[in-house]
Amino acid sequence: MTKDLISIGDFSRQVLCRFFESAADLKRKQKDGEKHHLLEGKVLAMIFEKPSLRTRVTFEAGMFHLGGAAIYLAPADIGLGKRESVADTARNLERWVDGVMARTFSHDTVVELGANCSIPIINGLTGLLHPCQVLADVFTVIEHCNLAPKDPDFSGLKIVFVGDGNNVANSWLNAAAVLGIDFTVSCPEGYEPDREIYEEVLKGGARVSVVPDPSEAVRGADVIYTDVWASMGQEAEADERKKIFQPYRIDAELVRNGKKGVKVMHCLPAHREEEITSEVLDGPHSIVLDQAENRLHLQKAVMALLMS
Repeated sequence: MTKDLISIGDFSRQVLCRFFESAADLKRKQKDGEKHHLLEGKVLAMIFEKPSLRTRVTFEAGMFHLGGAAIYLAPADIGLGKRESVADTARNLERWVDGVMARTFSHDTVVELGANCSIPIINGLTGLLHPCQVLADVFTVIEHCNLAPKDPDFSGLKIVFVGDGNNVANSWLNAAAVLGIDFTVSCPEGYEPDREIYEEVLKGGARVSVVPDPSEAVRGADVIYTDVWASMGQEAEADERKKIFQPYRIDAELVRNGKKGVKVMHCLPAHREEEITSEVLDGPHSIVLDQAENRLHLQKAVMALLMS
């Protein structure tokens, strides 16, 4: 098993299922008040170039639950790649801590950390990928569709991502390829997922597609997924994107095109009445808070398996 979680595509189906099975077990133990100090005495360094509510709280709380500790490193604390090189930062951190979670703008930064560090590097988000989010999402689908975490059968399930083909969509492509998930992206022309990732998984036989018409794309969907139209670093494009993505808003009318009982997912934070209406976000189809909670349990499983 690779020491780092940089991309879901780096892992086998067997290892991903170990993450899901462990997450289910750790979630049960937490709910039952059973201690699970699998990382007692271990320390996680958390590098943040981008702010986050969910990523910081879930990793920090997760290390506490596992009996370890987490150190938050803000951009001003280390000046990654500015005050000193990424490689030098990595070589120092490996002498002090047992793992690193990095949330960065450039994907190359996380790759370079992994290449220069003997301890596990966990990708907490880059401009290209968001593997921890999508693993938690898949775990949430497993729960809501009553699948077996040890060996989930995704046949017959259709998951549709509507909106910008961003880092979350890219990681969903990787997950679909490894796990055999039927995954569709619906987005405007020019906003498709990363071409290299898409072509690679398609060539490998993954059941993935891009369908520009959102109404057509979500027809018969078991899960409809969306995200913000302008990610961090794209603020200057926000107004233009609002106009372009308007037909891709998740509202009650679009949800009706999915299967009866369709689940709606959003990785949060949400811009209400933009990519999703409050009616849907707070409605009976929404499982977004379960997604958010499962970031904690899934990431605990990742840390326990990579850092122990």
